[in-house]
Amino acid sequence: MTRVDVLLGLQWGDEGKGKIVDELAPNYDIVARFQGGGNAGHTIEFDGKKFVLHLIPSGIFYPHVTNFIGNGVVFDLIAFHKECKDLMTHGFSLNDILRRIVISGKAHITFPTHLHLDAVSEKFLGAKKIGSTKKGITPTYTDKIARRGIRIAELHSPQFMQKFDALTQEHIRIFRSYWTEEEFDEYIQHSDRKTEMLELFAAIDFVKQFTFVDEYWLNEQLLYASKKVLAEGAQGTKLDIEFGDYPFVTSSHTTISGVLSGLAIPASAIGEVIGVFKAYGTRVGMGPFPTEFGGKESDIWCATQSREIELSEYPNASPNDANDFIKGIALRTAGFEFGATTGRLRRCGRLDLPQLKFACMINGVTKLVMTKADVLSIFDTVDICTDYRYDGMVTKQIPFGNDVQIEPIYQTFPGWNVELGATTLPDELKSYSDFIEYTLGIPMFLVSTGPDRTQTIKL
Repeated sequence: MTRVDVLLGLQWGDEGKGKIVDELAPNYDIVARFQGGGNAGHTIEFDGKKFVLHLIPSGIFYPHVTNFIGNGVVFDLIAFHKECKDLMTHGFSLNDILRRIVISGKAHITFPTHLHLDAVSEKFLGAKKIGSTKKGITPTYTDKIARRGIRIAELHSPQFMQKFDALTQEHIRIFRSYWTEEEFDEYIQHSDRKTEMLELFAAIDFVKQFTFVDEYWLNEQLLYASKKVLAEGAQGTKLDIEFGDYPFVTSSHTTISGVLSGLAIPASAIGEVIGVFKAYGTRVGMGPFPTEFGGKESDIWCATQSREIELSEYPNASPNDANDFIKGIALRTAGFEFGATTGRLRRCGRLDLPQLKFACMINGVTKLVMTKADVLSIFDTVDICTDYRYDGMVTKQIPFGNDVQIEPIYQTFPGWNVELGATTLPDELKSYSDFIEYTLGIPMFLVSTGPDRTQTIKL
């Protein structure tokens, strides 16, 4: 049996995994998504074009690669249809897409009512909201666990419409519980249910053209065909339903355990585990972020403001300002830190090594990839959090609980203040990279120095 190499995010998502999968994909026969759904946003740039993939694995741009959507993924039919149509506007034929994508018949379907439930439940949480992407992820996984979900293979079942109607009625029942009758009627009047249904059934007809496979398929590719497989993670370790900053997490297993259950492979099939992290920290939505520039002020700002307002009010934010809040805005602008899926402002901060070490430990990371090193070129000095001060003690352990007060302890490095090339690292960036590598005890494999395919340095 050949092995499955795994690529995972080590922070709160948005680490640049899509670019790295695209970089590595030529070396593999299959790229496989194992969890998450339309809440993923993997950005890939080459030949002056920019693509944002949500459900389609990032190996799609290579003709020899089969892109597998595993059973652990929640599958938004309409979003997938739109994503495929977007590829077809960029030169893909329908036959290209049908040939390059294979879907697990056991992947659960996200319907429009899942998106409505997600949006309204987040709204009614008010101050306790978790920062959902409102892509229907939690309601779809809820239906899966409650054993009333509908799986991809059932699109071909004679009982599909019966099950779909029953699930829709259950969603309406839940939806009504959030509203008075007057509020519910008003919401329905402003909903374009007819358009949704037309889009849904057009998407169903489209998706039924694809090859649906069972849980044996990937194992057979490994065992009998000796295929090389790269598993592509979505979101990041600190958003994992078990090991993330609960409850400010996603609804799936974003860590190594999700690979096994989401692709139906044994633990013995795991090969290299490639951990991707950004040279600094970012987070979208609510939840703890100890090294955030500007702390609570930044948290509130990012939750309530738009990119347009920020650029209007702070057009000349300096990365070397004495005010940490301003530094965060400068970093967000330079790094284009706006959600690929939602457009929301990403909270920005310094690199957190205790968090990173935890992520490497639970995932069994064997290689590191650092992205967006070029963005930090704007700083005169760069800080890394090496420890926390908590309850009067210095510790490298992450204190339990989201409301504990911890003070990050930083080590300062000189900035590199140069435009990065695609072959070698400047001495200052090499020192930064070496310190991370030494502290984590894991070799650095790649450093990304820009968004394009060509801007990657192999160490």
